[in-house]
Amino acid sequence: MTVVAVDGPMGSGKSSVARRVAARLGYVYLDTGAMYRAVGLLATEAGVALDDEATVVAVARAAELHFSPDGRLCASGRDVSEAIRTLEMGAAASKVSALPGVRRLLVEQQRALAADADIVMEGRDIGTNVFPDAAVKVYLTARPEVRAARRAAELRANGDDVDVEEVLAALIERDRRDSGRAVAPLRKADDAVELDTSALTLEQVVAELVALVRFRAGAR
Repeated sequence: MTVVAVDGPMGSGKSSVARRVAARLGYVYLDTGAMYRAVGLLATEAGVALDDEATVVAVARAAELHFSPDGRLCASGRDVSEAIRTLEMGAAASKVSALPGVRRLLVEQQRALAADADIVMEGRDIGTNVFPDAAVKVYLTARPEVRAARRAAELRANGDDVDVEEVLAALIERDRRDSGRAVAPLRKADDAVELDTSALTLEQVVAELVALVRFRAGAR
């Protein structure tokens, strides 16, 4: 089993890059952030306060999170892949991910999903907490204004009418919350390769990571 850990803040390109790297190498792709977004969505729909740890943990435990082979996420028996991709659910994910009980439960699930497969796993604490012994660790970053523009473009492509300045403000707040939480904060692992994607194309980043995995893990 080879684990490629791809961490970084919102808008750094983690999802697009990790998905393509996994496809290029024939590895499984797993978006851990989607799991926290799904828990945030279900808790919000149930009217649960996102700081009510015991109840949010119960929601997460009952969610039966499941990824389809093409990477779509089902929670409580329904496909939530689109519903979780909003600024609101990004903020909700940041809040529920700070709850120790939620994080313990989902990290356990993430480790189980990677038990029998070569996997590219992306998130905010993969190389530091979920798989500290991962064969390859990468930390992607980019300038805040670049990340905000990318995220706004994604939201608009999904039909959301958003303002870049609004997205930038939400991004800065999420960076603050994710980096400052007591449990598994967002940070670069000491042995991770850091890559600033601000001026790079998606293909350039993918090519660099594929080469790194082939060098570090002997992938074909």
